[in-house]
Amino acid sequence: MTVAGAATRITLVHHITAGLILAGLATPIIRSASAAALSREDAFRRVETLSNLGARLFRDPRLSASGRQSCASCHDPAHGFAPPDARAVEPGGDAMTRFSFRAPPSLTYLAAVPRFTEHAFDSEDEADESIDNGPTGGLTWDGRVDTGAAQSLIPLLSPDEMANQTPQDAEARLVGAGYGPELDALRLPIRSGALQSRLSVAQDAFEAYEQDWKTFYPFNSKYDLYLAGKARLSPAETRGLAAFEDPAKGNCASCHISEPRKDGAPPLFSDFGMIALAVPRNRAIPANRDPQFHDLGLCGPLRKDFLDRSEYCGLFRTPSLRNVALRSSFFHNGVMHNLRDAIAFYATRDTDPAHWYPHGPRGIRPYDDLPRRYWININDDPPFGGKPGDAPHLTDADVDDIAAFLRTLTDNWKPDDQTDRSAR
Repeated sequence: MTVAGAATRITLVHHITAGLILAGLATPIIRSASAAALSREDAFRRVETLSNLGARLFRDPRLSASGRQSCASCHDPAHGFAPPDARAVEPGGDAMTRFSFRAPPSLTYLAAVPRFTEHAFDSEDEADESIDNGPTGGLTWDGRVDTGAAQSLIPLLSPDEMANQTPQDAEARLVGAGYGPELDALRLPIRSGALQSRLSVAQDAFEAYEQDWKTFYPFNSKYDLYLAGKARLSPAETRGLAAFEDPAKGNCASCHISEPRKDGAPPLFSDFGMIALAVPRNRAIPANRDPQFHDLGLCGPLRKDFLDRSEYCGLFRTPSLRNVALRSSFFHNGVMHNLRDAIAFYATRDTDPAHWYPHGPRGIRPYDDLPRRYWININDDPPFGGKPGDAPHLTDADVDDIAAFLRTLTDNWKPDDQTDRSAR
């Protein structure tokens, strides 16, 4: 494929994806008995209006009980819509003195995340139904909601975040902040014949904004331009990509898929499956002061439908690695605070557990944030595996190179040296 051809393919993917997303929004956003009365132009205009409104709501702290927290407080646009700092969890609540027990995930590249299913049939051969990849999808760490509209209610109503006690309280704050007329103008009839609530319209606005491809999934990182033949990777980045994809070394691409799909769509760097990594317990999280408390991900405590499924305990959804270099906290509990440590954990969790886990009277306490009865769920594919003292699958140089490669996944890349410019 020529450089021009590759660039055209990515441009087409942008437009096709944008069109599909906008068309898909007709289900949650135009969910009315009279949806057929809206022309295609009206539907697209409605999505654009909702998106513009959602962008303002996203940044408005008046929607919180404290008046000091907005969505952007935990999902900072300058950090890939991930946390703005290295704190494991951000303060919230009506007095900004409460803390949840999960690190906010990035909101970028969520538009193509599949709805949660217990049985995902997919493979490199495109939906080979002989391969069951197990629980997959959903927009949260535990996959418990499938749409941006549903996800937006979580922080609005969480006592540890924006702390509206009821949906009615959240709607009252929307009106009090002056959004009432705009929300009223966008209300549509629902199947019962009544109009949507103002809160429901606001949820649609959040969803429409978070599916704006220019903001949330532009596919314009250095790696995207490299795939299009418009940029060159440095030697360290090239070595990092090779180690990332090598099944005997990083093996990262087994979950964080790095190759374009067969339809030409750019890679999302996640298969969105659920996996148990056994990251160390984060003692900076107030909830973890209780030794009986454990965040078990897919089997609770926030998700309620799999509380009795022990085989799901300790599993969390694999996030996309796009924009990962903009984060300062990593994993579901924010226990690590730099990208290199996060990579090195994979390499030496089992070969150097003393580096990661606490020491007790009987020695090292491995996997200290997961009760022993669930250790059977812990993933031990490379680069995990081995025993203390063994050589890890990744050397220190490999870890540095993979970190260099992952920095190429940051959006809005611009060439900054003559080598990069010469590849244009």
